[in-house]
Amino acid sequence: MADRLNGYRILILETREEAQFSRLLREQGADVLQCPMFAIRDAPDPAPIEAWITRFADQPCDDLVLMTGEGVRRLMKVARRMDAEQNFILALGKARKFARGPKPGRALREIGLEPQVTTERPTSEGIAEILSRAGLKRHRVGLQLYPDKDHSALIDAITALGAEVDPVLPYVYDAEAADAHIVAAVDVMARGGVDAIALTSSGQVRRLFEVARSHGCEEPLRAGLARTPIASVGPVVSEELKSHGLRTDIYPANEAFFMKPLISAMAVTLGRSAPRAASKSD
Repeated sequence: MADRLNGYRILILETREEAQFSRLLREQGADVLQCPMFAIRDAPDPAPIEAWITRFADQPCDDLVLMTGEGVRRLMKVARRMDAEQNFILALGKARKFARGPKPGRALREIGLEPQVTTERPTSEGIAEILSRAGLKRHRVGLQLYPDKDHSALIDAITALGAEVDPVLPYVYDAEAADAHIVAAVDVMARGGVDAIALTSSGQVRRLFEVARSHGCEEPLRAGLARTPIASVGPVVSEELKSHGLRTDIYPANEAFFMKPLISAMAVTLGRSAPRAASKSD
């Protein structure tokens, strides 16, 4: 099944799982054009993260909600710097762990742990739904957050279940550092330089348009998207595309909203026609 995308150039906007997504596509023979939407940085003030890790290690939470794999890895990075890695892993092992989709689970397995519950819907709403049936009354719940999202509704939902929420935000996004790359990618796409664009989060769609508007290139962006097959990882991304007047051309089969099924769907759809982008210059 290798080389199914041989000769096709795919534009990806993934930030947190950029390396993995690129590797999976290249294993299928694709030429990958990487354009992460943000640069990920450690939180500028490490003190709140260090204090959270110390609290967790001294008195493990009853439950831990992990929103991103990047968050797990950043927490472990801080714990190693504090020389508290083993104590922190032991404490993590004592908590009931809820993962928002498969990515936090992969990060946990890197340190020998597994989530007890993984949401079918990798959204805050999916987490809230699972937690509503989890029996959280009088529980202390650790909540790993991610940047550029208002998490107040999720925190309120957990609190309403009778739990005490202890949140931590272990990393931040640096948007400006990526703007020039995004504008360049829009230009390549507008000139027909990619065979498909693969979108793995609704934030990627919003960010594309935010940058395009601020840099005066929304018209080339729309022109590029009009001529380029758009691959969406799942319903949340497709709804965001629809809100911008855009369609979804490629979609994973059997409601398997992950990278590998998305790549398989791209191979099937793109394989019906010859690659177009190989002859285009960057």
